[in-house]
Amino acid sequence: MLSRVAAGFPSPADDYIDRSLDLNDHIVKHPAATFYVRASGESMLGAGVHDGDLLVVDRALDPRPGRVVIAAVDGELTVKRLVREGGRLLLAPENAAYPPLDITGREDVEVWGVVTHVVHAL
Repeated sequence: MLSRVAAGFPSPADDYIDRSLDLNDHIVKHPAATFYVRASGESMLGAGVHDGDLLVVDRALDPRPGRVVIAAVDGELTVKRLVREGGRLLLAPENAAYPPLDITGREDVEVWGVVTHVVHAL
């Protein structure tokens, strides 16, 4: 059972909850197509992705422009926002310190999935 909280005290009724919470029920829509990766670096800070965060990735979703994706570039995984700019397709960081990567027509780039959730410690 999951109750909402407004950064205040929990509801006294929560003492009577008899089911445990399974996060998979809330963050995984396509179990057979979902995998997890750990973020590394600071290129996606503007999207709320921090170094060491756990990313939930769904391969069943369409990697449309505007979505944050996991892509293999030259065999190395990266997390970036997929952006269409004019006739070009870019893997764009959410940190001005990093340049976007134009992937238009590149054969060494494969989008592996769409990031649906970010889990990080406070």
